Amino acid sequence: MAGAVPIDALEARAYRIPTDAPEADGTLEWDATTLVVVTAVAGGVRGTGYAYADAGAAAIAAGTLAGEVLGESAMDVPRLWDRMRRRVRNMGSSGVAAGAISAVDTALWDLKAGLIGLSLADLWGARREAVPIYGSGGFTSYDDARLAEQLGRWVAEDGCARVKMKVGADRRLEERRMRVAREAIGEAALMIDSNGACTPREALAMAEVALGFGVDWYEEPVTSDDLDGLAYIRAGLPGAIDCAAGEYAYGPHDVRRLLEARAVDCLQIDATRCLGYTGFLQAAALAEAFAVPISAHTAPALHLPVCRAAPLCRHIEWFHDHVRIEAMLFDGAPTPKAGAIAMGDAAGHGLTLKAKDAERFAL
Repeated sequence: MAGAVPIDALEARAYRIPTDAPEADGTLEWDATTLVVVTAVAGGVRGTGYAYADAGAAAIAAGTLAGEVLGESAMDVPRLWDRMRRRVRNMGSSGVAAGAISAVDTALWDLKAGLIGLSLADLWGARREAVPIYGSGGFTSYDDARLAEQLGRWVAEDGCARVKMKVGADRRLEERRMRVAREAIGEAALMIDSNGACTPREALAMAEVALGFGVDWYEEPVTSDDLDGLAYIRAGLPGAIDCAAGEYAYGPHDVRRLLEARAVDCLQIDATRCLGYTGFLQAAALAEAFAVPISAHTAPALHLPVCRAAPLCRHIEWFHDHVRIEAMLFDGAPTPKAGAIAMGDAAGHGLTLKAKDAERFAL
């Protein structure tokens, strides 16, 4: 469909979905996940976007951001992205506002692709048919039995060649927990994530222990705000352990700073935080310019189309909470086959909210 197609409606709702068990990582504990879903309508077609963000993002999307997109052409997504970024200047463009923009932007791209009748991967130009995944969970709140069962199942049933566990809540326990993980996954690659819990020296000590269990990925050993600390750790990591971070990059400037600091071997990008698909593609282009590979952080169903198109994409995080939510609440959510996920033939991202099923979680 050529020409301008005015956006008739933009709505947003927040849902709070309890976890299936208490969860924790190196710095935080939680028992529920909040999902903000945005619906945009133009020409009789609906586009859906979402973010795992604070419920306040729904109010920003339906109020502040709606005024920037209603009546505008659904074909002009990058222009609307610019308008939304300018609009949140005084409230701050990161955090909750970034989650709101992310949800609206992904809805607008889904809407545009639906109007044209193409999948998003085809609209952007697909580089690959399927994208590898890695199983992610292994929360510090799990006992050894649950840790082993979860990680082992991803390898045995989903064909994952790699799995990731949380570390850092109690460093005295991590050698035992990594041994449990290694025994459960056999020859699969083991990845660890501190969620910024360590000091630089503590992180390097953790890495020495992890090397003995074949770990080849250390995520957020220190807070991502400490670029010097990340660069120091990256330079000092033993063996072939990669330093990964980027999930808290809220836009292209944050990504540029990480890359310029030479702080990561693999850049994580999160379309639910980094200003949607538009921000993701910009971040991926920056990473390509620095010859740094990328990995999508969580939200696997949402990330599948953009990871089919993005350069230097290694894999998508098959994150336990989001896999469960997306399977429960969205038709079209992918299922793994031989450690990878692929899309069907539907237009857009191929995901449709199960509104009746979601209603019981509405805030």
